[in-house]
Parts: sequence; C-alpha cells; structure tokens
Amino acid sequence: MNEAVGATFQVNESMNTAVSLFASRRNVALQPGMLHASLHDRLTRALGKLPETATARDLYDALSLAVREELALRWLATQRRVARAHVKRVCYLSVEFLPGNSLLNALSSLGEGVLEEARDALREMHHDLEEIAAQEIDPGLGNGGLGRLAACFMDSLATLQYPAVGYGIRYDYGIFTQVIDEDGAQREIASSWLRLRNPWETPRGNVRYTVRFGGRSVGDPGGDPTDPHLWVDTHDLYAVGFDQLIPGNRSPTVNHLRLWSGRAIRPFDVDAFNDGDYAAAVREQVDAKNVSRLLYPDDRTHQGRELRLKQQYFFVSASLQDMLATHLGEGRGLETLADAFAIQLNDTHPAIAIPEMLRLLIDEHGMRWADAVRISQALFSYTNHTLLPEALETWPVAMFERLLPRHLQIIYLINRDFLVSVAGRFPGDVERQRALSIITEEGERRVRMAHLAIIGSHRVNGVARLHSELMRRQVFAGFAELFPERFVNVTNGISVRRWLKQSNPGLAALLTERIGFAWENDLEDLGRLIGAADDPAFRRRLREIKRENKQRLAHELERRIGLAVDVDSLFDVQVKRIHEYKRQTLNLLYVVARYLRILDAPDAPIVPRTVIFAGKAAPGYAVAKATVKLINQVARTINEDPRTQGRLRVAFVPDYDVSLAQKIIPAADLSQQISTAGLEASGTGNMKLALNGALTIGTLDGANIEIAEHVGADNIFIFGLNAGEVAARRAVGWVPRAELESDAVLARVIDAIASGRFSPDDGAAARRVVERLLADGEPYLVLADFADYVRAQDRVDELYRHEDEWSRKAAINALNMGYFSSDRSVREYADGIWDVKPVL
Repeated sequence: MNEAVGATFQVNESMNTAVSLFASRRNVALQPGMLHASLHDRLTRALGKLPETATARDLYDALSLAVREELALRWLATQRRVARAHVKRVCYLSVEFLPGNSLLNALSSLGEGVLEEARDALREMHHDLEEIAAQEIDPGLGNGGLGRLAACFMDSLATLQYPAVGYGIRYDYGIFTQVIDEDGAQREIASSWLRLRNPWETPRGNVRYTVRFGGRSVGDPGGDPTDPHLWVDTHDLYAVGFDQLIPGNRSPTVNHLRLWSGRAIRPFDVDAFNDGDYAAAVREQVDAKNVSRLLYPDDRTHQGRELRLKQQYFFVSASLQDMLATHLGEGRGLETLADAFAIQLNDTHPAIAIPEMLRLLIDEHGMRWADAVRISQALFSYTNHTLLPEALETWPVAMFERLLPRHLQIIYLINRDFLVSVAGRFPGDVERQRALSIITEEGERRVRMAHLAIIGSHRVNGVARLHSELMRRQVFAGFAELFPERFVNVTNGISVRRWLKQSNPGLAALLTERIGFAWENDLEDLGRLIGAADDPAFRRRLREIKRENKQRLAHELERRIGLAVDVDSLFDVQVKRIHEYKRQTLNLLYVVARYLRILDAPDAPIVPRTVIFAGKAAPGYAVAKATVKLINQVARTINEDPRTQGRLRVAFVPDYDVSLAQKIIPAADLSQQISTAGLEASGTGNMKLALNGALTIGTLDGANIEIAEHVGADNIFIFGLNAGEVAARRAVGWVPRAELESDAVLARVIDAIASGRFSPDDGAAARRVVERLLADGEPYLVLADFADYVRAQDRVDELYRHEDEWSRKAAINALNMGYFSSDRSVREYADGIWDVKPVL
C-alpha cells in the first residue's frame, strides 16, 4: 500500500469520531458565545501569547486557527458523506487559483452571527476585525481571470454542495509582487505570501507521490505499441500535498483545494557535504523545489520554457495519482473511474493529464489501450479561455522527448488513431489531417496542446456565447465539424459572496433589507428588486453607498501612492492584466486627449474624473511593460499640472490582487471593458463591476454582449468595431497611420506622446508604444476604435451630469446581474458536462 492510499484509509477511519462530535452539536455553526473563548484558547495554548501583549498578527493567527478548526470538522463530515455515497466528484485542474483572503471569507460563510461575534471579541481586545484581517497576505497563486474564475467555481461548488477537489501548485513565491520605480517602470520582486505561517493550509506529509522526468521508455520488443511500457532511468521527485479548505456559504459542505509542492527524494547528500561540496549536498532538493517556486517562470529562456512544462506535468501527475489512490482506497474498481470523477481542464496547461492518465492506467495498472482511451475520454472535459493563436500552447517535440518520452509515445498513438478516423471520413484530404494533427510539422515539430485537449475530452466549452461561436466557426472549425456535439458554451460567472457580500457590505445590507439574504446563494433572486431602480429612496441610498465606497478607496489611494482624489469625481476604472488586446493603450490615448482638452479650455465646464489603472505585465512582455511605464509617466505629468486640479487625476495602483480589487470595484462608477472585439474570451471583471453598480463602456466582445442583453442597450456604452468588422478590416490590410490623417485629435495625441511631452528624460517606453500602435497590420486595431471611443466617453460625461439618472442606470445594471453568478455556471457544468449531483 502506498503512502497516499494508507492516508486515505486513515482519514476515513478518523472521520467516525470527528463526525460524531460534529453531529452532536445542535447546529452546524459555532455555538453562540464560543468564538471568544476559542480565540483566547488558541492565542494562549497554541501560540503561547498573552492577550494583553498579543500583536495584530498574533490575533490573526489565533482567530484563523479557531475558525479553521470549525471548517476542518465540516470538511471531515463532507468527506465521509461523499465517500459513503459513492458519487462522482469534480476534480478541477488549474495552474492558477486566486482565492483572496481566507479569514473574512470563512467567517462570512459561517453566518452573520459568527462574523459579528468575531468583531465583538476583537473589539474587547481593543482591535477591529478589518485591522486583523489586513494581516493576511493574498496567496499569489494566479495572474488574472483564469485563477479568479477557478476560485469562484470552487466557492460555488461548495455552496451548492457538489463534491469537488481543486488541484494546483503551491507556488512558494507565486506571481511576483509588482513595484513601480521612480521612473514609472514595473519591477518584479518575489512575493512574500509564505514568509509567515499560513494558518489556512494543512500540510499532508503522508499524501505524496513520485513524479518522474527524463529517462527512456522500454517496451516488449515483440509487443504492440499500445502494450504497457516501463519508464526507466528517470529523475524523480516527490509532490507533497497542502490542503486549503473551501467552505460553502451558509452550507455544511466544505471542499478542499490541494496544492502540490516539490520535494527531493533524497534531500541531503551527506557524502557531498562531508567532501566540502555544500552546493551539491542540497542540489537535489533545490532542483525539486524549483518546480513549485514561481508561477509562470519567464519563458524567454530555454530553461524557463522547460520549467513551465515540468510544472504542468508535475501537478497533473500528482493529482491523477491522488484520484486513483482515493478511488482504490474506497474499494472501487478502475473500470468505474469515469463514474467516480469528472476532471475539468482549466485551459491547456493541464492537458498533459490526458496522456498521463493513459500511462497510469496502461503501464501502472495493466489496462488495455482501448479501454483506457474510452475511460480517459469520459473523464476529461476542456475549457478553452483564449482565441489568441500565440496563447494556444505548443511544446517542442524534442523537449517532450527529453522530459516525457513515454508521454510523447502515447501522444503519437492518440494522434495515429485520430488521423486514421479523419482519413476514414475525409479520404485523401491530407491538408485536413495536417491542420488537425496534434503534431505540427511546419518548421520545428511541436505538440499542440489544445488539439490534444479537444481530441482527449468528451466536452469542450467556451466561456461566453461569442467566444464559443468563434471557437466553433474559426479557431477549431475543423474539430467542430468532426465533433459538433462536443462543443458547448458555458458563460463565465462570479462568486456573489466574494464580490458583493464581502466586498460591498453596504450594498449587500441594502439588498438583504429589501429581500432577505436568499440572494447570497441565488443571485437571480435580485430580479425581484428590478422595480427598485425607479424608487427615488433606493437610488438615493445607492448613491450614499457608492460615495462611502469611493471614500474608502480614496484613503487607500492616498496611503498606497500618495495621490489625493476627489470622491465626487467620476471614478473611471480599468483593472486587469496588462495586455495589448485588453487595450489599456486606448484608455491612455483618451486620457491624453482629455488632458489636452483641459489645457485648451481651462475654464470650460468638464466632468471631473479620476482614472484608475491597475494590473501586472508579464516580466517578458516588453510592450506591456512599456505601457505600464507610459501610464505612470502620463499620470505624473497630469497630476503635477495645477491646471488639472479638481478636473482630472490618473492613478496606477501597483500590485493588483484580489484584496485590492475588493476595494476598487465597489467604488467604480465606470467600468472599462474595451478589448478588441473577438479576442476577449469572456471577462469577469465586467460582471463584478456591473454587479457593484458601475456602468460599462465596452466593445461587443466576450460577455459584454450578454451583459448588454441583460441590462439593456440604453444602460451600457457600447462602441467600436464588432468581431466581423475587425476581421474585415484586417482582411483588406489595416494601416493605422491612415487614421491620423482623418482624425486631428488622434494625431495630436500621438504627437504629444511621441514628442516626449510626458517622458522628457526617458522616451523609450513612449517610442515603443507609439511604434507598435502605428505599425502596419497592428493586430489590436487600437486607433481604429479611437474616434468612436471618444464619442462614447462624451455620452458618459453627459449622463454623469444627471446624478439621479446615472443612479437609475447603475441600479438597473446591478439588479440585472443575476445570470452572471458562478453558481449558474457551475450548475450548467454539472448538468451538461460533468453529470454530477449535489450531496446533501
């Protein structure tokens, strides 16, 4: 029995006592009045601290331990209930998870009584809950929407009582911490989220699996290629599990997120140490830990690219071994594996799980090829998150051959069977086979991971209606023709608990006052309040709440970047990963145009604006980093110009993460969703901002289209080319410089930037951005949409002058967001893709 299977049995046996204790309580929540005593007990007995000398961090640790212990009992009860029911579990594989802070989320999930009791207990100790919660550092386990979506889905799975496990990597340093230097440039430093103890994780030292790399694959010389093979002469390391509990809101279900950390099989070489070679003595441990050091190592180097592939295989191998150990530990046969698990691939990063599952079933458990393929395909489904060709992962065949030789053999076999089926349906169509093959033969031979994911899964979904249509009609049209039933749409959603209940307590209280708290677990219940948009008292209260949120954000901006802003100005927000297709540059061009307009007529009436940018650029993405620098250079020039006082302020807020988002989003008046039409898969920031009463200015892209349908065309500012028009403009040859000849405002803006007006001492970033914008065929058509964007911004100004009408439209937006809950998304996955049921 391997360690993990033994651990599974041990946990199951221990559940009886724990669950009996849990069941003996009168209800599932902490008993009234117990939290204060529990906090005192953990502070003194677990941490050895006296209440009168305890620091804020001590109190955070003690309170976190007390709450986590409650969640642990619920988790044990959940695991026992699921194991006894022998039901199908969801296993969500993602290289990113962005859970945000855990303390407030856990307290909130346990109910208002527990939250208020925590607040009262800390108040008696002369602290407030917000101060204590601020001690927590966000886990930097993601970079943007991919990781946040995964976290929202985990929240919804627990709230809706679906049995689920999330699997990912416990990055020691996560995504980098973003620092803005004096010259406005982004600098990356290591994240410190694990510098102090993390009270929310449970190390599972006995849940560890061997993960192998390199070596060679050896089969029977006279055997069939599909027969079991031996993978020998490998370099091995351990994947050790760390669990973070995921509570459902007002629900007894607690699921878990299992994150893997690399450890050496032989962590210390005594002989090398005694020989004086101290570096060699720990080299194996260093190499093993490198696989889980950092999210998205810079792939400009060969070593960085190789490490990314190793990371992907490392976590999926451990995760699949964990699933098999759980399954076998419950006394179930491998032939029923597809009845026990639904494995969701969150983008192509975990797609290597498909050949790994086949390897485990065939090589480790002796299953026949045909049976293994049938079971594997029934297990996997794949979510595509991008239409950008450069973002559809491919790996060199030579790298696969060196790192994962057995998996390359299996991929060749999958591809062989697939191409035979294509040839059977389309005899002689060699070009079709070449286009659909997992292996691309043009130039360097590479493995196309999206093709592998599509062929190896029983369902493939896009994440917004337009995205799914473009996926079927364009990017994967050949596959959609072969497998039309395989392609489906599930529009993304957001967790209302995180993005309204916790982020915007004022609005949450107003909603609960009007319709009770059922909306927390059923956001579509907001539909009962739609008429409130026409209620003057409701609109007035909305304005009061928005102003309170803007005051909180104003204090945060002053604290973080030293910028004082007017809370009565329009808060204009674009917060997301810095990327050319998201078009922060279009926003910046308009900021410059607005600045020049102010200088031309300093006494003319104008709606005051505070323009807020936040987001990180990938370390190796030179144009994105130049954009960050240019934003900061423009911001400095505008903010230091006395003529803009009370009229325009620009803020770039560094190190955007979930906690910062929870401060910015409730305060936003205007939501910038301005990606090039046809390139944003869905977006979820658009949903979060609209739910919190921001009006959207955006293109007909991603989920913007569906948001417009739900809130009404009169309550959103749509502009720019649509996806068809973008394609047509590219087809005839897109020449950005031609736009300057017909648009004097745009020409003046480009000249102001290119001339060094905002960067007199260092114009490199400005030159790089302008050269990119003016390059023939510029892929994101920024300048093509500028004039219409300016017209839409004029409409924004006009509406904002009418306070009550703006509030009415803000209310309509917020109250029509019920469809965009991640609970709805998860139910659609559960019914249409996973075939799983809640375990009540």
